[in-house]
Amino acid sequence: MSSPLQLSILSPENDVWSVTDLVRTARRVIETEFPDIWVRGEIVACKVWPSGHWYFGLRDAGSQVRCCMWKLNAQRAGKPPAEGTEVFVLGRPVIYETKGEFQFVASRVLPTAALGAAQRDLDRIKTALQQDGLFDPARKRPLPTYAAAVAVVTSLAGAAVRDIVTVTRKRWPCARLLVIDTRVQGDGAVDEICRALRLVNRLAVDLCIVGRGGGGKEDLGAFNSEKVCRALAAVRVPTISAVGHETDISLTDLVADVRAATPSAAAEAAWADSRDVARRLGDIGERMANGLAGRTRFASERLGRTGDRLFAALGSMLERRRSRIARLSAQLDALSPLRVLDRGYAVPLGEDGRVLKTRAAFGAGRPFRLRVSDGEVPARVERQ
Repeated sequence: MSSPLQLSILSPENDVWSVTDLVRTARRVIETEFPDIWVRGEIVACKVWPSGHWYFGLRDAGSQVRCCMWKLNAQRAGKPPAEGTEVFVLGRPVIYETKGEFQFVASRVLPTAALGAAQRDLDRIKTALQQDGLFDPARKRPLPTYAAAVAVVTSLAGAAVRDIVTVTRKRWPCARLLVIDTRVQGDGAVDEICRALRLVNRLAVDLCIVGRGGGGKEDLGAFNSEKVCRALAAVRVPTISAVGHETDISLTDLVADVRAATPSAAAEAAWADSRDVARRLGDIGERMANGLAGRTRFASERLGRTGDRLFAALGSMLERRRSRIARLSAQLDALSPLRVLDRGYAVPLGEDGRVLKTRAAFGAGRPFRLRVSDGEVPARVERQ
């Protein structure tokens, strides 16, 4: 008969390892069992620290490992390898005990003289887009000076949208932002970004910002997708690509009308600063007021000179008319019958005021008047 099954249950009273014991033992096992070995992979995000050490990733189709190269070995290696370069790395695996992190400490790096698969695919997409003219500067559209509404294609969970909202509120408080939430990395990100960009074409917006915050090269992969680049090129309004940090350049940066180093820079490019606009409007108003004052002063002076000329012309014309009237008056006075009367002559006038010119006009006993120089004298015909 078989013996009954014996069960051993761990409890705090049993022998339980501490975290330090676990990490230290794993480190001892790994560093003892593994000698220096050569590993082949593709360089990811190689960064040179001020200390002179190199930190980078090494990946293949299935896995990725963190690597470091200390200053002395890095100086011997020369120039840091470019992103996507396929290399042979000599080193040994270790565990960084303080954080419990597994990494590969490299002592030599030798290029395999071939690009990694990811870099080859990126070069293929870049060549295809360039041949189709998507990088052509001639197709770049200017951004609107004063946009009324802007569509933002990014993840609501990321820092990019918060940066854009913060800058927008500061620069143009009356702005209208339409955020289209989409995945920006991982499985399905490419299709979601393409759908979001197609949705922008159905919205009443003046500008589109597409992007995300910084990340590793592999995190920005969706923005190097050919499908995303072509969807971005098909957006009907001007576009700004704001992917990653200043040192990260993606293919969408080359396709978009404007490339912004960060999401905050994209918001600054999209919106005018309300304070600057207010100052410009004040300057324009002041220039208009000064211009109008100058024009008014010039018109007033010109009107004054015109009035003086008109007054002088009218005075001259009136003087000429007065002189002419005086001459005509003298001529009329010379021809006036009253002047004849002044010489002692008289003019007989009938009762109807007509001049009596003939003898027949004087009937016996008929009264008439004699007009002399200083008035009239009544008279009557006694006999004829």
